[in-house]
Amino acid sequence: MIITDFLEKNARLYGTDTALVEINPSEEMDKAVTWREFNLIESSTPDAPYRREIRWKDFDRKANRFANLLLSRGLKKGSKIGILLMNCLEWLPIYFGILKAGCIAVPMNFRYSSDEIKYCLELADVELLVFGPEFVSRMEPISDGLNQVKMFFYVGKNGPDYTEDCMALCEFCSSNPPPIALNETDDAAIYFSSGTTGFPKAILHNHESLVCACKTEQNHHGQTKEDVFLCIPPLYHTGAKMHWFGSLLSGGKAVLLRGVKPEWILRAVSEEKCTIVWLLVPWAQDLLDAIESGKLTLSDYLLDGWRLMHIGAQPVPPSLIKRWKEIFPKHQYDTNYGLSESIGPGCVHLGIENIHKVGAIGKAGFQWQVDIVDENGNSVAQGEVGELIVKGAGVMTCYYKNEDATAEVLKNGWLYTGDMAKMDEDGFIYLVDRKKDVVISGGENIYPVQIEDFLRSNNKIKDVAVIGLPDARLGEITAAIIEIKDGMTATEEEINKFCETLPRYKRPRKIFFEKVPRNPTGKIEKPALREKYCKVSLVEVQINS
Repeated sequence: MIITDFLEKNARLYGTDTALVEINPSEEMDKAVTWREFNLIESSTPDAPYRREIRWKDFDRKANRFANLLLSRGLKKGSKIGILLMNCLEWLPIYFGILKAGCIAVPMNFRYSSDEIKYCLELADVELLVFGPEFVSRMEPISDGLNQVKMFFYVGKNGPDYTEDCMALCEFCSSNPPPIALNETDDAAIYFSSGTTGFPKAILHNHESLVCACKTEQNHHGQTKEDVFLCIPPLYHTGAKMHWFGSLLSGGKAVLLRGVKPEWILRAVSEEKCTIVWLLVPWAQDLLDAIESGKLTLSDYLLDGWRLMHIGAQPVPPSLIKRWKEIFPKHQYDTNYGLSESIGPGCVHLGIENIHKVGAIGKAGFQWQVDIVDENGNSVAQGEVGELIVKGAGVMTCYYKNEDATAEVLKNGWLYTGDMAKMDEDGFIYLVDRKKDVVISGGENIYPVQIEDFLRSNNKIKDVAVIGLPDARLGEITAAIIEIKDGMTATEEEINKFCETLPRYKRPRKIFFEKVPRNPTGKIEKPALREKYCKVSLVEVQINS
């Protein structure tokens, strides 16, 4: 079975039902009764509607047309096609059209700079790039220098001279399935790592990986045809798309919300009757803050159908879930752990029945195996810290064109995640920290995530990141970058007093107050923080020595 089989099944069984909704909120929309009605107002032009939708049969037809367009241009099985788009109604039909043509989809991070776009296109051997109006200025300085990229398709009106109108071209192509034979071992997609250790690595997955993600997600969250999934994170990332794969498998509707304001999230849930919402930690925090401060009133929204809130992409503070359950006591809660190398979330899974284990990432996901090992690859004892490794059909094929990096993380079918973890007496796994983020101070291993969780229990702290800084005597010391909630103040003395209940060696030695930077998938950008604050600390080290 291949991933496109599910789309064709939905087109056949649920052809006239809504598959996808795209919502583009704006400040003006707050005055409208509903987003549907706002589309009828004159300020909502055909070029920029606020709400669009597509049925399953049209989804499949558009994918077929794009596949046939690719084949008509001489692209063939194994050709790499880049996607550089914001979340939109065209994104997934283009993605599935690439797969139907036997080509390899290469989704691109919408925050990439011109240099990063060029690097990734060349690394993945992309022959054709599909991009939208948001990226014209970034493409301008590099478009002439991309010798391998033979064609540029544009999604939008009045594209640059070197591009062709993607949607207009598709209108002249057949809507019948292309005659391409595919199997589960065929390459399907290249995703890029977060690039936290330099430029991103290209992660190659086959169709078996994508199908594994579908089955894992649907098993974990029990999506049915009646469920409506609210998708807010970017589709280029495995996290968003693989959660949507549960809707693909069940034939349910999904809503692509282009905006993260708390009122827009609640409004989307209310008006589209969403039942499942996946949030990143910052969005959940903002939503709770808005409700607790009185900026939002829950009775203004119809939220009775919302059954499941789940969070992933980073360690989830238990204090956040405690707050959430106080406001939404009837909600099921779940968290998933995963990496792009393991086709996104799900290789470890908490389960809605295990909310008493908040703080854990869970146990092995559906069709997955897990272990925690020492530096020699031997399983550690229960309660001891080691590296988390996972095994399953969703593990990547390789890092594309990088044999050395592949050999470092793929060993005997196991994927070495680089995350340090431990297991409790009930078999639940707790993340301790990233292997590379462990701070060694005076010979003691310090795990920043543990300190971050503690600090977030302070009701004045909105977000926090803990990093290691160089120190002449101890080697490294811990520093906490703290973001205070809006309307509140805190001093370094106050934070130090709060930390007195921590063991002395875990207490932050330095405190900085500023906004905590996060990437589009919610992960703290610790390399940027280290680069900024290590320079300060290095000067101090040189002076002290």
